Order: sequence, then C-alpha cells, then structure tokens
Amino acid sequence: MNKDNSSPLTPAQSAELSALASLTDDQINTRDMPERKDWSGARRGVFYRPIKKQLTLRLDADVIDWFKSHAPNGEGYQTSINSALREYVVQHARE
Repeated sequence: MNKDNSSPLTPAQSAELSALASLTDDQINTRDMPERKDWSGARRGVFYRPIKKQLTLRLDADVIDWFKSHAPNGEGYQTSINSALREYVVQHARE
C-alpha cells in the first residue's frame, strides 16, 4: 500500500472503522470466519516490504564483482548486498 497514492476514507468508512474500534473482542461476530488450525502452508513476510531508500554508495569493485558473480545471471546482486548488510546489523545490534 502506498499512502501517497491511496484515496482518503469516505465519511461512511471512517464511521464504520470507529464503530468497530469501539467494540470489545467478544462483541465482534467472527462466525463467518473459519478458525485456521493448520498453518503449515503459511508463508511469513509475504505482504511486508521494508521501505527502501535510494542512495549512491561507493563500494570496492571486487566486492561488487563477487556479489554479481554469485547472483544468477548477475541479477539480484543488490538484494544480496542488502541482505549481507542486514545480517551484519542484526548481529551487531545484540552488542
């Protein structure tokens, strides 16, 4: 969902959301929603996309070449670099 391209809620939609927000859990009718007991086929993070920020970053040529050579057809190497940086951040955030 892109907030910049989303249309604002109509007054009716806002009123409906407000009415739903005021209900307690036991007041919400969920009979039409079957309980999901088997989550074996579920995939995590399918709808979540972290916000990306474009920037210019100077990296050593050999580092870029290594990531490109390990990417199929040289595609997706930037994603691999991002994953490596994220892994580094996660490891060092614990310190």
